[in-house]
Amino acid sequence: MPAQPKTTRILFVLDASGSMRAPWEGEQRWDVAKRLLSKMVDSLNAYPNLELALRAYGHQHENKENNCEDSKLEVAFAPKNAGAIKARLKTIEPKGNTPITYSLLQSAQDFPVDKSARNVLILITDGLESCKGDPCATALALQRKRVFLKPFVIGIGAEREFGKQLECLGQYYNAADVKTFRSILNDVVTQTLAKTTVSVNLTDEQGRPVESNVNMTFVNNVTELPEYNYVHWRDAQGKPDVLDIDALQSYDLVINTVPPVRQANLPIRPGRANVLTYKTPQGTLWLQGPGISPNPYGTVQAVVRAQGNPATVVALPFGARQKLLAGTYEVELLTLPRQLRRITVKQGQETAVTYEAPGILNIVSDLKGYGSIYRLGQDEQQTWVHNLPETSSKVNLPMQPGAYRLVFRTKTATGSQFTDVRTFTIRPGQTTSVSIFGR
Repeated sequence: MPAQPKTTRILFVLDASGSMRAPWEGEQRWDVAKRLLSKMVDSLNAYPNLELALRAYGHQHENKENNCEDSKLEVAFAPKNAGAIKARLKTIEPKGNTPITYSLLQSAQDFPVDKSARNVLILITDGLESCKGDPCATALALQRKRVFLKPFVIGIGAEREFGKQLECLGQYYNAADVKTFRSILNDVVTQTLAKTTVSVNLTDEQGRPVESNVNMTFVNNVTELPEYNYVHWRDAQGKPDVLDIDALQSYDLVINTVPPVRQANLPIRPGRANVLTYKTPQGTLWLQGPGISPNPYGTVQAVVRAQGNPATVVALPFGARQKLLAGTYEVELLTLPRQLRRITVKQGQETAVTYEAPGILNIVSDLKGYGSIYRLGQDEQQTWVHNLPETSSKVNLPMQPGAYRLVFRTKTATGSQFTDVRTFTIRPGQTTSVSIFGR
């Protein structure tokens, strides 16, 4: 069954404060706003799956009363209610304050509870908040609660340069003159109702469309919440599929390769078929075990980091295959001792990493004390590898082949001079026994 088309609900929040009586190209600002909004709702009356509503503020109390709750839903949401909105606009007279924050909070109750609807708020104002409140924080909080999408804010009147303070509310437009106001109003509604699609093309380094089957997340970059999750798909001709994306929000795209690729502020044009292309060349890392059974280590893990970056990209067990973005990585093998490998992953190729079959260190003495094992390098350099448990020196320890040194002092020894030092060699698949003595 085809999905039911979503209902779009547009709430016009209209400034009817005293400043709207100011002249604007031979008319009051209020008369211009009232006339153009009436024409707009008339033109929308026949649209299917569309409901309109009108909230006004600053129109019930005189300015001297300083009323900060002067806001009212004048016409509730309903289909084809342009007549009711036009009739109500004729009776409203601008008077008082500019309680934008309060009006935004009240608008949360104006929208019916309907999780499938697209709730759009269009604020038309000629002034800034005149009551206590933070309209920007309020707008963000309501977007996070998914009360409405990113609001449109239309600032009217040429002499007021308050755009910078209202940009944080949503998508801000400066209507410096009547003609611009008319075109902005049309543009905002067109954006709201136009169908927008996005295709994401993932390519290799040469721009060939070969990558796919990758998770993609469209993150609302205002609320930082995920809006859409998709697994990328191509058809038999290699074309990515077309996704319906609501252009009324602004997004970051996270392409969940390993490591992820993030594109901030997607350039999505409303009402268009957008094609976005990103290079995500991938190769495969194969963690290839040494082929012994049973493996004395059990399962060995590896930690993968991008070269020069201490953050872990992914942690994997040996035996796994993992796609990685083409590039240079450091793979830390959690063998004993740990090993660090630098690898280059190339588009469409597999890079294998392995380690030597371990041997076993068998310390036969059962003593309480303090001991450490060191790896010996060239010229007798030593690097710490492991501490023995203090409760007993008797261990069976799988280790990588090589030369080592054991340094141990019993708990009961009466001085550092009673430290026992032993050198031994571990060979693949063999057990090396070492005795230590308490003195």
